Amino acid sequence: MQINLISVGNRMPGWVQQGYDEYAKRLPRECELVLKEITPGKRTKNSDVARIVKEEGERMLAAIPQNTHIVTLDIPGKPWTTPELAQAMQRWQESGQHVSLLIGGPEGLAESVKQLARESWSLSKLTFPHPLVRIVVAEQLYRAWSILHNHPYHR
Repeated sequence: MQINLISVGNRMPGWVQQGYDEYAKRLPRECELVLKEITPGKRTKNSDVARIVKEEGERMLAAIPQNTHIVTLDIPGKPWTTPELAQAMQRWQESGQHVSLLIGGPEGLAESVKQLARESWSLSKLTFPHPLVRIVVAEQLYRAWSILHNHPYHR
């Protein structure tokens, strides 16, 4: 199974790339995590934010591979515990489909993206900086994998 982390944002600070890479490389090839960065729309104080979010959504949709299970990361989504994420990962693996996890920009996800999702996952009711979310997701995926494989990382 390949997990595509499709995230609005590029040109991240080195610490973000380093943190993400640390957990992504720990996952085995049969659970490969691939980051696909979506260039954010340019925002100014007079920007048409609705148009920017819509365009970001179109770029996200274009980055989603065919026949993939789509999961949005969104505050109104379902708050999973790490064991529940492990169960979701097992379900995704058993389905035989690749998975695409979608992280929106500062104003969230486009409606067109939300409508395609089969699941929505909420990391927290808190709002996190978008660069940090990709690290947290990568770490939680690795932790969930470690639960499924009785690896000592989770203990």
